[in-house]
Amino acid sequence: MSKKKHTDTTIVTTGRDPHNNHGVINPPVYHASTILYPTVEALYARDADVTYGRRGTPTTFAFQDAVAELEGGYRSLVTPSGLSACSIALLAHLKAGDHVLVTDSVYGPTRAFCDIVLKRYAIHVEYYDPTIGAGIAGLLRPETTVVFAEAPGSQTFEMQDIPALAKAAHDAGALLIVDNTWASPLFCQPFELGADISIQAATKYIVGHSDVMMGTITTNEKAWRATIKNHGAIGITAGPDDIYLALRGLRTLSVRLNKHMETGLLLAKWLQDRPEVSRVLHPALSTDPGHEIWKRDFSGASGLFSIVLNPASDAAVAAMLDDMELFGMGYSWGGYESLIIPAAPAENRTATTWAPEGPLLRLHAGLEDPNDLIADLDAGLNRLRASA
Repeated sequence: MSKKKHTDTTIVTTGRDPHNNHGVINPPVYHASTILYPTVEALYARDADVTYGRRGTPTTFAFQDAVAELEGGYRSLVTPSGLSACSIALLAHLKAGDHVLVTDSVYGPTRAFCDIVLKRYAIHVEYYDPTIGAGIAGLLRPETTVVFAEAPGSQTFEMQDIPALAKAAHDAGALLIVDNTWASPLFCQPFELGADISIQAATKYIVGHSDVMMGTITTNEKAWRATIKNHGAIGITAGPDDIYLALRGLRTLSVRLNKHMETGLLLAKWLQDRPEVSRVLHPALSTDPGHEIWKRDFSGASGLFSIVLNPASDAAVAAMLDDMELFGMGYSWGGYESLIIPAAPAENRTATTWAPEGPLLRLHAGLEDPNDLIADLDAGLNRLRASA
């Protein structure tokens, strides 16, 4: 087959080689630490495809190859969590005295890493308005090395103009890192938009079953050498059993993500008409402020979005959430189950003001029947209103 394969086909076929694995469809799980070399010359040269377990095994390489192909990047690396993917990528391209621009809507643990670790090592962290677009050029300094974006933000869902950020960063000699977890490479191709590095918390949609922690870093050719050098020096790796489960999850990513999108949009539109809801934060809705950017740069949406309630007491919110039957309360998302949590993004904002009318709830639409999910939300919102 000479022509480019469709994404659904790539998901099923990439990162596996049955002909070189005795006809076995899935790449085997290789447990390894020590690797033996046949000669002193090979030992000193590390002349082998697998050099040491920490550097990866054929299981690792199969997953990394699959992710790189889906992302449209040069090469990929695997890490044991989404946060470790963010931290390794940032550390690979920052040093003392550098300046990094980070979106004010960034994932909370990434922000904590920037504030606790990067600042400790004299790296200047500045947060910017996620809707700034080309205006970020005014914040870039001679010492700016990295611009870090997350599109959309995982609580407040502002869309970022990735092409505009990329142009400004590159004009200033900086790299653009994009957290692409929300859309996955199925619905957003950051390298086509100008990114140098794409990060995913594979814990979410790639794994898809809420039972494995995993992160990925994919780079263009320019950013690869520094990234892999830092990845190896830090010594953070993921185990082969977890990687095998991530590969297994990858094969159904398209089927699951399309269902998450369909149900998420259905719930979002239903919630728009509820009197208890002030607004719905979902970039795929035509009423969303970031919808035009989403429509231009994305080919789909995931199942994660937020709602802002009309003013309500903590007790009323608790009455709603405590007795939900299908929506569980738990951090993370991307699994087959639906989730709902209260969030307070205003607590972390420094570059922008976030002052919603009422409490914010973040929802993840799982794979349950949407009518049952609507019934669960309906009952919960009725309890909220009764407790107000």
